[in-house]
Amino acid sequence: MVTAVLTAFGALLGLVRDQVIAHLFGAGAESDAFLVSWTVPEVSSTLLIEDAMALILVPAFSLAVARHSVRALLRRTLPTLCGVLGCVALLVIAGAPWVVDALAPGLPDHRLAVDCTRATATCVFTFGLVGCFSAALRAHARFFAPAAIYVAYNAGIIATMVVLPGRLGVRAAALGVAVGGVCMVLVQAPSLWRGLHAARRTAAGAVPGAGAVPGAGVAPGIGVALVAPVIVFALSRQAQVLVERFLAAPLTSGAISHLNYAQKVAQLPMTLSLMLCTVTFPAVARAMAAGDTAAARRRVERDLATAAVVVLLGTALVIACAPQLVHVLFQRGAFDAADTAATASVMRVYALGLLGQTLVGALVRCYFSAARPLWYPALTMLGGLALTTASGAALVGPWGVLGIAAANALGISLTAVLLLAGLRRRSVPVRVPYIAAALAKLAAAAAAATAAGALCAAARADPQLALALAWPPIGAAFLALAAVLRARGA
Repeated sequence: MVTAVLTAFGALLGLVRDQVIAHLFGAGAESDAFLVSWTVPEVSSTLLIEDAMALILVPAFSLAVARHSVRALLRRTLPTLCGVLGCVALLVIAGAPWVVDALAPGLPDHRLAVDCTRATATCVFTFGLVGCFSAALRAHARFFAPAAIYVAYNAGIIATMVVLPGRLGVRAAALGVAVGGVCMVLVQAPSLWRGLHAARRTAAGAVPGAGAVPGAGVAPGIGVALVAPVIVFALSRQAQVLVERFLAAPLTSGAISHLNYAQKVAQLPMTLSLMLCTVTFPAVARAMAAGDTAAARRRVERDLATAAVVVLLGTALVIACAPQLVHVLFQRGAFDAADTAATASVMRVYALGLLGQTLVGALVRCYFSAARPLWYPALTMLGGLALTTASGAALVGPWGVLGIAAANALGISLTAVLLLAGLRRRSVPVRVPYIAAALAKLAAAAAAATAAGALCAAARADPQLALALAWPPIGAAFLALAAVLRARGA
């Protein structure tokens, strides 16, 4: 329960952060420049905290906990990790002009984007520490501090923007990203320190030979064969955003910002739905390591159903009430009515891929739960990225930023279908037809809920009143039709 509250609060602060940015800088050339630099912490977060680092280190630390060798694993991995990530951060700082050219050719304010990129590059180092600490704490079943990292991160960004002088402009937001990364490390360090000392006392007081695990005292290694497919998967997934910004850079000023604000709002239900998978991933990893595939299957099927219910309810609300949501959340200060209309249109298209986004995030944890080399998820993600790139290049001409959002939904949905289709043979032996049927029923219920919500929202001109009137029929219609269809999870 505490983990759920912290995760939700972190997401809420992220929304407040975006509101402050929208209020201060609107959706134009200045915010576009900052968002290009924002790519660095986004890639770092995906690679070092949310996907790659967690998927590699959670199984390794879970094994180390059983062997009482967590300290040994940290001694082996942490110095090398710090050295490598420190060098990468310095390279990004030095090569910031070329990084901006590669990410967004034709960006109007190149100089501003370079300055912001140099500030955000520090996250390469701090996020690596955060990912390592989070994996160690989760393996010890300590979820409080890892769940609080985004609370600290977003609080640091908001405070920096408020405190620093206005003449810095959007550079204050970039400096806030650097401060937020440090806050993430600090919020976890005390809990990890206490956990390591408690583990050492437990190991010292254990009866020699009692409950020994073969290989105890030997830190498990993390091989290149295990790391490579996870890194390729994580980078391929994050590359979807890179493709979007690359295609949007030559469009009118604000296109990148409209995409960003639409994604940030639409992804809130996905974040909440994946919260359960983040907490239960160590349990799935332990079940697979123990050979208890039946327990792993039950957990995965239950989690997929629950995650789908949450994200589809959110999708219905986002599509039905997109203009009202954007108006209430962002339309103030430098963010005007034209920005609201553009962002709402993008958000509706982008929301079509939310179920795919959630399934990819949940299913990939099943593939990597056994801590063995597996290239199938990376290959499916590359296939989805190829579809996103090709369809985006084809659609951006006639449809502009809406075509980019549609390409994102197509690519991630293809990846989700391929991951679900291959799960039984390559990972947890789930009942794929059963899951697919349940998801189809829930999607039908969400479509009906969207129609009900849109009708209610259109009946009132006031955005806040429209939202208040729309969400009850959305929930009622979804639950009623899901019950009629006997969809699992509802």
